[in-house]
Amino acid sequence: MAMTMNGQVQLSASREVVWAKLNDPEVLKSCIPGSEQFDRIAGNEFQAVATVKVGPVKARWKGKVRLSDLDPPNSYRISGEGEGGVAGFAKGGAKVSLSDKDGGTLLTYDVEAQIGGKLAQLGQRLINSAAKKTADDFFIKFAAAVTQPQ
Repeated sequence: MAMTMNGQVQLSASREVVWAKLNDPEVLKSCIPGSEQFDRIAGNEFQAVATVKVGPVKARWKGKVRLSDLDPPNSYRISGEGEGGVAGFAKGGAKVSLSDKDGGTLLTYDVEAQIGGKLAQLGQRLINSAAKKTADDFFIKFAAAVTQPQ
């Protein structure tokens, strides 16, 4: 099942601060819902483990995340793939762009993902709702992280 999602978040920090936090594994680990591990394994590659619940399906996902097309402090592409055991698999990517706006930074994202297995059987509406909630939860935590002193 394919899904797309996009959105914008206004952050009250400079583009440079937001960029630094978007590239900090500890910040990302603290903001990703259900994150247990987010460790750099090479340059711009990370090993990630997170437990996620979507409707009646709860699974521990293990996978790799990669940052590419880096244009500091303006944009990058984040892509990854993971296995959730009997829940299935997920892979996809997002283009993340930063621009100056209202004395802070406007973060814009466009996500494309593919999911399969038991998770895909739950239906598009439930998957989209869970994905939006996960993104909202991430950005609430990330907004708090970018306003903390470095």
